[in-house]
This record gives sequence, structure tokens and C-alpha cells, in this order.
Amino acid sequence: MGNSLLDQLKKSGLVDKSKAQKAKHDQYKKTKQQAKSNATEVDEAKAALLKAQAEKVERDRLLNLQRKEEADRKAIAAQIRQLIETHAVKNREGDIAYHFTDANRVKTLYVSAEVHKYLSAGHLVVAKLGDSYAVVPKKVAEKIKQRDAQSIITNESPTASIPGENDPYADYKIPDDLMW
Repeated sequence: MGNSLLDQLKKSGLVDKSKAQKAKHDQYKKTKQQAKSNATEVDEAKAALLKAQAEKVERDRLLNLQRKEEADRKAIAAQIRQLIETHAVKNREGDIAYHFTDANRVKTLYVSAEVHKYLSAGHLVVAKLGDSYAVVPKKVAEKIKQRDAQSIITNESPTASIPGENDPYADYKIPDDLMW
């Protein structure tokens, strides 16, 4: 019983030695090719797995970057809100209209005479807080402008503009107390 089937067939005379060797060789080749094909299938599966992992890592990195940018944006918005709320001029309410432009629209704030004087001189600046507006000192406005330039409404005062050489109205100065 210790003999293999091939040995038994040789003893019985059904198979000769060359056919037996050829069959053994073919069987060896077949097992070798199967192992090789299994190895390539494993390699392909491993490569696909590595590619999927790399894509997932890239997606996760981009998602984390977006989350960080959103968190930074929220932090800056919170800083701006805090600066405006803590440094806003408290008693600015009055009956004098102060006009300014925001996104090509003329807006109006009713302020006291003293606040209007400081706004016109450039010592106070209008800051945008959501849908409302606040009046803050110029130094605070510079800090806010560093974080977000859209939050500060620039004050283009006529004293800041320098008349040109050929300006026909250079002799006619605009009075400081002009209300529009």
C-alpha cells in the first residue's frame, strides 16, 4: 500500500517509464503555474488594496484640511465679533445721519454730534457685524481689518483726497460741516 498509483501502473505494465516521467513533469508544471497565478492574483489584490488605502488617506487629508479651514474661519469670525462687541462705541445713538457705502449701497447710521465729528475726522470707523453696523475706534478697526477686510467699512473722507494739478475746482474747498 506504500506504493503510489504510478508505481502500481508501472508494475502492472500499463504505463512505461517515459510516460510516467512525462505525467509527473506535467503535474509539476501545473502546480507551479497554479502557484504563480495565485501569486499574481495576490499581488494584484494587494496592489488594489494599497491603492484604495492611498485614496482613502488622500480623501481623509482633504477632509481634515477643509475642517481645519472651516474652524479657522469660525475662529476669525468669533474674534471679529468679540472685538466689535467689546470696543463698540456705546452711546452713539443720535439724530444726525451719517451716510456711508457698503457694497455699492448707501447706508445711514443715526449718531450723536460728537460721534459724527469723530467719524468725519477718521478717529472712529464703521464696522459690519452680521447685518448690523457698529462704530469702533480706528485702532480696533485696524485689528479687525487684519483678520477680515470685508468687516470694515472704509471711510473715504474728502480731506484724504489730494486735488490734482489740473483740477478746476481746486480753489473751492468742501466745508467740513457739510451734511449729505
